[in-house]
Amino acid sequence: MYKIAHLILVRMLGWKITSSVSSPIDKSVIIVAPHTSLWDFVIGRLAFWVMKQDVKFMINGKYFFWPLGALLKALGGVPVKYDRTTGLLMQINQMYQRNDTFNLVITPEGTRALAVKWKKGFYQIATTAEVPVYMAFIDYKEKRGGIGPKLDPSGDYEKDLHLLEKFYGNFHAKHPEKYNLNPD
Repeated sequence: MYKIAHLILVRMLGWKITSSVSSPIDKSVIIVAPHTSLWDFVIGRLAFWVMKQDVKFMINGKYFFWPLGALLKALGGVPVKYDRTTGLLMQINQMYQRNDTFNLVITPEGTRALAVKWKKGFYQIATTAEVPVYMAFIDYKEKRGGIGPKLDPSGDYEKDLHLLEKFYGNFHAKHPEKYNLNPD
């Protein structure tokens, strides 16, 4: 898939893909921002293939029916149940425990619409699973994307959010009016 993704994203569309990670990541939460368009998924999925990073993303389990379920799994989708009785955090933590490699991609804005503040779920997942957070980005103005620095959660959410805010201040969303760089 690397060759096809590289051909499309880098050669044909002219994107530059960079990574601060020299080898595949074993276990992590990878946050991606800004997230203001459905194209973010397309660009991001291609970019992770170019970087040879095996990533997963959560999809409501009700969408895993034939043939859509097979396509979602091939793209990296993992089915989860979004209800109060199943404990989403526990489901995800079990995925980390059962797999030798598991990198979950999350958009902390939680929506493509304007988000007043970022959701804390990515941080809770990382601290519960005891994995680092990697900061991935998409910059439409410069046509670049990739994985930036690693953040080992300190347990002080506010302090760590300020580091994220500083990093993500340099990138341009597809729809800038929908991007709020105010994580807290």
